[in-house]
Amino acid sequence: MLNYSYTAELSSEQIETLQQLLEERGWALSEAPYAVFRAKKEKVNVTAYESGKTVIQGKGTEEFIEFILEPEILHDLVEKNDPAEEIITPHGGIDESGKGDFFGPLVIAGVNVTEETGKALKALGVCDSKKITSDKKIASLALEIKKCVGKENFAIVHFKMETYNRLYERFGNLNRMLAWGHATVIEKLLEQNPRIPRMLSDQFADPSLINRALMERGREIIVEQRTKAESDIAVAAASILARDRFVSCVALLEQETGFTLPKGAGPGVKAVGSEILRKSGVDGLRRCCKNHFKTFEELVNGD
Repeated sequence: MLNYSYTAELSSEQIETLQQLLEERGWALSEAPYAVFRAKKEKVNVTAYESGKTVIQGKGTEEFIEFILEPEILHDLVEKNDPAEEIITPHGGIDESGKGDFFGPLVIAGVNVTEETGKALKALGVCDSKKITSDKKIASLALEIKKCVGKENFAIVHFKMETYNRLYERFGNLNRMLAWGHATVIEKLLEQNPRIPRMLSDQFADPSLINRALMERGREIIVEQRTKAESDIAVAAASILARDRFVSCVALLEQETGFTLPKGAGPGVKAVGSEILRKSGVDGLRRCCKNHFKTFEELVNGD
């Protein structure tokens, strides 16, 4: 008989990482009594309580444990595509940060590695940024990555709030906007180093979206997408550079607004958004958040 319920004891850092991961992957989050968050998607419900007890229920429980909880939160299993086990060939990786965060920009970064720099990045402890809960550690690794690969082998693009909201209105779809952003970073990397043979990114949409965006600009490069691409050393390095820039941008927004801006899109985000709305009005809120999020509509309409 399949197990449709599972309980895990998680630390506060693990719960925060899990919440961020689920938000970025499109789970519906809500409040629950004595809980940090409740998340739902398809056949699974996840409730993380303030005590640390985290309950997973539903027909997709076993898949959630196998593919999300153990490898990405508990780290009890070694992923088959772990960067320490892969043969490194020259290639670029690309990843983004801020996609699931109500406050703060969208940041997309790309990193090109060779066999030599790939091994050096592994030695530094470079891994998927979601597995690193310390912003200081992210900042330290970001500096080391830049030194290791050299300025011609990384590129970072971030869309400040006004630009992000304008672009979203133009594209009307987050995946199309992401594909355009990925293509922009890839082209920037190619301008700096035209010898990059291929780029790898996480599977977020139809691969042709990125290819079409690239072809419009006359670029020719192999673009690959796969699930769990963050296990690749180049993508992992890109994820750290993107997260570091995102954290820096949010810090600047906090100085401008005078508020501590929570990451993600959970209940705490709405509370801060309400205070910003009260202090600075709709325009003030609009300038520091992603306007297409449901949270924005709820705050403006008083829900």
